[in-house]
Amino acid sequence: MPDNGKISTNVNENILYFKKKLGVGVSFDVLYRTIKIGGRDAIFFFIDGFCKDEMMQKMLQYFLDIKEDELPADAWGMMKEKMPYVEADLSDDKQKIETMILSGVFALFIDGYDKAILIDSRTYPARDVGEPEKDKALRGSKDGFVETIVFNTALIRRRIRSTDLCMEMCTAGESSRTDIVLCYMNSRVDKKLLNKIRTRISEIQVDALTMNQESLAECLYHHSWVNPFPKFRFTERPDTASSQILEGNIIVLVDNSPSAIIFPATIFDLMEDADDYYFPPITGTYLRLTRWIIAIFTFLLTPTYMLLMEHPDWIPETFAFIQMKENANIPIFWQFLILELAIDGLRLAAVHTPSMLSTPLSVMAGLVLGEFSVESGWFNSEVILYMAFVAIANYTQSNYELDYAMKFMRIMTLILTALFDLPGYIIGVALTIILLATNKTFAGRCYLYPLLPFSPKALKRRLTRRRLKSNS
Repeated sequence: MPDNGKISTNVNENILYFKKKLGVGVSFDVLYRTIKIGGRDAIFFFIDGFCKDEMMQKMLQYFLDIKEDELPADAWGMMKEKMPYVEADLSDDKQKIETMILSGVFALFIDGYDKAILIDSRTYPARDVGEPEKDKALRGSKDGFVETIVFNTALIRRRIRSTDLCMEMCTAGESSRTDIVLCYMNSRVDKKLLNKIRTRISEIQVDALTMNQESLAECLYHHSWVNPFPKFRFTERPDTASSQILEGNIIVLVDNSPSAIIFPATIFDLMEDADDYYFPPITGTYLRLTRWIIAIFTFLLTPTYMLLMEHPDWIPETFAFIQMKENANIPIFWQFLILELAIDGLRLAAVHTPSMLSTPLSVMAGLVLGEFSVESGWFNSEVILYMAFVAIANYTQSNYELDYAMKFMRIMTLILTALFDLPGYIIGVALTIILLATNKTFAGRCYLYPLLPFSPKALKRRLTRRRLKSNS
């Protein structure tokens, strides 16, 4: 008899099929349990480690107590009359049942029933809901997304108690079958953008989303990644995600990832921070403008300084003190380039350094790259000072991708300035502006909106923090 993708009413056929398909006897954690329910043969399939033992023990006892004359004639009747659990469903699709079992759901097959009863009593190993290390705020909530998608949707539901909020489930990955949730307000969302994201996810042809939200982002964006400026915004804060949903944006949650993807995202979105809204409007505006000024300053500082050192006569007398007091053995261009790489090396070392060694190694790195490197003739103290400012100022941005995009453009401008002097400096700055202007969001809007196309009212709203009541 050909396989039509549906389960059999004969429980023994289902046992043989799913034992072979799930690798029972090969994988130690794929288990099954045969019982009698109302005089009929029945079997549970489940994954060890996902089950709530106490609850399943009570449920098994309940099923074993069902007498033959009390057993309903079909699976629907069983669900309606004899299922002592809230989260349960019916399915006769073999592939769906396989996926649900591998996701941690209990599948109950009863002889004579043409559908399996899926009991969602799973529990996932999960860490505590704590504040994200990178996405911190001085005030406000201290909870953050975790690797369990159900916990993340609950954190958003807790903040938005509206029937307009939709949590739409999708899957991607042939082997991983990763759960993906689209979160949006049905009456406020851009339906065209929503359909575009749905279509892209349904068309993903990959074996697994191994890197979670990054794998999904790369699958969704089909164009060249030569432009370093990020196309998406990520957040680990439920309050940030909730506010974006209320503004009509779309949040995408990926199972096993504590980050949410925000659609769409312009550079003005990437420059925002939770602290902008947890302080009064005047303070929030100051913090936002300060972040913009520091971002522009860190991009221009080292190329501008190198250009001025090549043309000391351009320096006004008021700023004559910025000139280098001593000449190092290495040209200033190579000093900046080496330190750019060294800072990333220190950043990587900090990630992999055991916590008990972090303090002594930080002191050692500070001495070696600071005082000793200047005394040995490798670097000028002025170069060390400006690169230290750049390294610290980079942490004013909460977005890693934007941080590295600015770094790449700064290095490119340094190289062009070293090769072509003032024309190279102008080309580097102009190329950065062009890349920003030609970059498109996932929704197709200009990356610099509301600067391009220019909208004074929208630009004022993005650069300043307004009172909440004026947002209506």
